[in-house]
Amino acid sequence: MSETAPESVDPRLEANRKRATQRRDLSRAVREARERLSSASGTSITFDYELTFTYARNRISTGIVIPTLSLFIAVAAALLSDLTSATLWFSGVIIAHVIAVLQCRRFLDVPQHEADLKSWRRQFIIGEFLFGLAWTGLFVLPFSDERSFQVFQFSASIIAIGMVTMQTSNLSRASLFATAPIAVGLILSLVMRQDLLSYLMAAITLTAQILFYMLGQRLFASSLAIIAYRAEKDLLIAELEHAQAISEDSRRRAEEANVAKSRFLATISHELRTPLNAILGFSEVMRDEVLGPLNNDTYKEYVSDIHTSGEHLLNLINEILDLSRIEAGRYTMEEEPVVLVYVIQECIGLMTLKAKNKDLKVQTAFEPGLPKLWADERSLRQIVLNLISNAIKFTPSGGEITIKAGWTSGGGQYVSVRDNGPGIAEEEIPIVLSAFGQGAIAIKSAEEGTGLGLPIVQAIVDMHGGTFDLRSKLREGTEAIATFPATRVLEEMPLMPASGTDQVAAAS
Repeated sequence: MSETAPESVDPRLEANRKRATQRRDLSRAVREARERLSSASGTSITFDYELTFTYARNRISTGIVIPTLSLFIAVAAALLSDLTSATLWFSGVIIAHVIAVLQCRRFLDVPQHEADLKSWRRQFIIGEFLFGLAWTGLFVLPFSDERSFQVFQFSASIIAIGMVTMQTSNLSRASLFATAPIAVGLILSLVMRQDLLSYLMAAITLTAQILFYMLGQRLFASSLAIIAYRAEKDLLIAELEHAQAISEDSRRRAEEANVAKSRFLATISHELRTPLNAILGFSEVMRDEVLGPLNNDTYKEYVSDIHTSGEHLLNLINEILDLSRIEAGRYTMEEEPVVLVYVIQECIGLMTLKAKNKDLKVQTAFEPGLPKLWADERSLRQIVLNLISNAIKFTPSGGEITIKAGWTSGGGQYVSVRDNGPGIAEEEIPIVLSAFGQGAIAIKSAEEGTGLGLPIVQAIVDMHGGTFDLRSKLREGTEAIATFPATRVLEEMPLMPASGTDQVAAAS
């Protein structure tokens, strides 16, 4: 069984490609390691900026929420304590909050390549620590009802710890520095009361602080994972675009090379036909002894062999020329109304002698009343001749060939040539349909061929908008079907009814 040879690759190009890939991977690994060493999150400087940027944006988005919550707590504190102390506490919280928001706005106005992340992150941590310290002022406010104010302080602090943890989760250190003063201040305030309920509330506060810190770490890890996934997606998109650009360039180069090859074959085939025609002409004159007899029988045999070989070479050159013109887009068709059955019958007449020489039986089955096709008659004749020639070539002596023509289910027309020859293995059909491709059993059991007949048929049928199918099984024969679409079928115009004047004239 014949197999297609794998495409050869220049070892030097492959080695250069591997070295370039290794250098790129090494450079990327060194860059990533350097960024991890200089990164605060242990991943990448770009990731650090994304996390800091997200923190600043989230902090600004709470510009109204925190003052509103602080105002509500200040009003409640004024009812449980005194107005002046509550106002001072509220003012301190608002000032710390405004400082943190202004820092975030300044950071967002700085271009990424100019931002000193270490310095900015240090400022954010200090700002969040001041905000936490401002909040601890709630624990030194005077109170009238100790038990009620204790519950109020506990509730407000737990809410504050949870809110600050959420808004600073992208900066884990800032989250710790902002919540730790609140938790420590509340615990000290509760422990100083020295009662069982205060101890229990202090324990709950410590547990809540730990849980909120763990939650902040989980949120930080989730944010980092999202940024990493987005970066990987962007990298994959960039690599995909790069690979697509390389693929497009390779495809364009392959198409240019294919067109150049086709033009070369068309040119060289044309140049070969001129001297070959002279060889055929002179050898035919010598074979037929037009200018005088050849007294040497060996010379006569040589001249006949020269003429036969020349004809075979000319047929090969013509097929290469046709295939090259088709691939180069220079194959022109002169379309006109053509009766498919007439073309088939003409081709059968041309191939009858070859079929008789091999004692082959040719049967036909044509559906009656087939309308004309809008096609190139020369191309149709070439299709039918190639199919019948292949059937005769690969069918053993005493075999049978069946040629059919008729309608397709979609309203088109088809021509089918079936033989009971050696057949083709199913996996060899793509090879047979490629240029210069032949099946293994067919090569051993039939005459030599160029392997261009079926590719030319397939290309011409495609140019007519049709389809070409090759169905075959080993030792069961082969059927080649060329189908033409319904758009190629010409509708017959109905006869015009005769007028009254014409009927009177015909009667007279």
